[in-house]
Amino acid sequence: MKPSLPSLCFLFHLLIFHAAADHDGLSSSSIIFTTLGRSHYGFDIYTLPTLNDQPKLNDEIRITDGHSVNFNGHFPSSSSSSFLLSLLSNQTDIQIDPPPLQLIYVTERNGVSNIYYDAVYYDSPRNTRKRSAIESITDRIQVPLLGTQLSDNRVSMKDKPTVTGEYLVYVSTHEDTGEARTSWAAIYSTHLESGLTQRLTPYGVADFSPAVSPSGIWTAVASYGKKGWDGEVEELSTDIYVFLTRDGTQRVKVVEHGGWPCWIDDSTIYFHRRGDDKWWSIYRAILPIEGPVSTESVVIERVTPPGLHAFTPATSPGNKKFISVATRRPSSEFRQIELFDLVTSEFRELTRLISPRTHHFNPFISPDSSRVGYHKCGGEGKGRKISTQLFLENVRSPIPEISLFRVDGSFPSFSPAGDRIAYVGLPGVYVVNRDGSNVRQVYERTAFPTVWDPVREGIIYTSTGPSFASESTEVDVISINVDNVDQKGYKKLTTNGQNNAFPSPSPDGKWIVFRSGRSGHKNLYVMDAVDGESGGIHRLTEGPWTDTMCNWSPDGDWIAFASDRDNPGSGSFEMYMIHPNGTGLRKIIQSGLGGRTNHPSFSPDGKSIVFTSDYAGISAEPISNPHHYQPYGEIFTIKLDGSDLKRLTHSSYEDGTPAWTSTYIKPVDVGWPKKDGPYCSFDDCHWLKSVLAAQKVSPKIECGV
Repeated sequence: MKPSLPSLCFLFHLLIFHAAADHDGLSSSSIIFTTLGRSHYGFDIYTLPTLNDQPKLNDEIRITDGHSVNFNGHFPSSSSSSFLLSLLSNQTDIQIDPPPLQLIYVTERNGVSNIYYDAVYYDSPRNTRKRSAIESITDRIQVPLLGTQLSDNRVSMKDKPTVTGEYLVYVSTHEDTGEARTSWAAIYSTHLESGLTQRLTPYGVADFSPAVSPSGIWTAVASYGKKGWDGEVEELSTDIYVFLTRDGTQRVKVVEHGGWPCWIDDSTIYFHRRGDDKWWSIYRAILPIEGPVSTESVVIERVTPPGLHAFTPATSPGNKKFISVATRRPSSEFRQIELFDLVTSEFRELTRLISPRTHHFNPFISPDSSRVGYHKCGGEGKGRKISTQLFLENVRSPIPEISLFRVDGSFPSFSPAGDRIAYVGLPGVYVVNRDGSNVRQVYERTAFPTVWDPVREGIIYTSTGPSFASESTEVDVISINVDNVDQKGYKKLTTNGQNNAFPSPSPDGKWIVFRSGRSGHKNLYVMDAVDGESGGIHRLTEGPWTDTMCNWSPDGDWIAFASDRDNPGSGSFEMYMIHPNGTGLRKIIQSGLGGRTNHPSFSPDGKSIVFTSDYAGISAEPISNPHHYQPYGEIFTIKLDGSDLKRLTHSSYEDGTPAWTSTYIKPVDVGWPKKDGPYCSFDDCHWLKSVLAAQKVSPKIECGV
């Protein structure tokens, strides 16, 4: 049996204490990686009244507390609210007044995804304190609802929570499917008083975006069913299934081609899909009240018209007057929240009137239809307690002896001493101390990746020129003396300009392995580390395919790399190893049909490799998030013989370009002492810009090449 709510609070804070304590393991190290745009999110959940035709800034209330990233909220029903308050009152012997707002939501604080319950008291006489609800929350009761999952290292992504009666229904990715390129996302139900948890999704199936019907009897999901993920990163081609909330039985497909379901009553579901005209729109599925339910017996109607994108719908039980949607209009670069009148078929704008240049995500409506909630980036001010921009953001690691950090920069790498980190700023190459201080630009042009010389102090290697380019594109490998004060300490090591990239030095500092398109195909070559091509070069691999993203092992015996040689030009990459003399070629891991396994980096002892991959499929509907080129990358480790595969990160974001160091960094956040640049500087999904953008076919890319 799991602990009750108050003990969850104690457990949660106890875990934070231990995470910040000194590490005393005998063998320890750290891994850093990049997540596109994540350090700029700073999401908080806000709410606006639905009755004001012309909402003003003073109408908007920030509900969440400004810590970390808070998103995908849910207003509990009156019965669930009463249960939550009575549970707290019974276990604390404190009489708790009904709060103006109660919220269930996902948060990523303290390095791990969890689901929180907040009872929020704002602008009220509770405890004789009153403040403005616009800038500050005066008081709150805050409880992590799934605290015990932290105690046994069951790190996972949580998403789309709903409280129905005494149960919490949500997405989690904590169970390995055991099959490559298959999503771990599944629906679970936890009894909040006893902690009893059961899986509602059948094994071998991936479910997303759960919605519980007003009666609580049924749950609808967007699902792959048994067909699996085909690699789509825009619209997932999911279908909508309905099953009994109590145990997941009586599961039936009710809609072909649809996602993000929500209920108005137990026989009416709203959902989104991209139509044949390429506009994302909201549709309505009317289930038969009597008789068998199937895709043939369900009536489908288009609700929102073409001419703008409308998606992630929200409903309120019994309210047949309006729904809420997120929109992207052709005239705007920003995602906004609007109401759609179901009687007049007219839109009413909400968030654009108060935040015209801010992205707003995933609306949800209160049970009485008086408020709509959503999340957006709160920025630097408005009461946020922690900077939205961190240099190193700690992510809870499922392996105790490895600390794990998200870096605010692309293609990071550690110096041999572990005291400095180089990274790509797009454009430019930067070097910064591990504590976030003394950040300097050491190269100003576009470059990728970064790697330090293991022997010559202050020397890093990179390749300069366009990324995602053809074999003949001008890209060359250079070395940079980062301690050269005149900022001109770089040397060109290749001269032919035929896409020479991804350099990695040998452990003795004598040679560099890199990929080059000089033969008409991207294969691996080895050249002199100091003099480059002029000091000697030989070809390591040869074939009509792409070998790339190479990394030399610490003992010098192996070179790991990614290759599409199994299916050249397909965009599918596997991970291989080869001896520097060209012998011993073997595959380390099969990433699955059409899969991508990229950016290998050896562990300090040379016995394992960290890499990024879509091995675990996709964890959420991509349209519910900001822009990610490939919203399926996760960080994994594996031993050289292909055994002991471990998933380190769980998110719906694009995690990539990991690097491993023997230096153990305490698992605490590291902030920038001073960080110039805008907060909230991330993009919406690029393919939502217009119908023309939605019609384009995504190119086959090499995941960072």
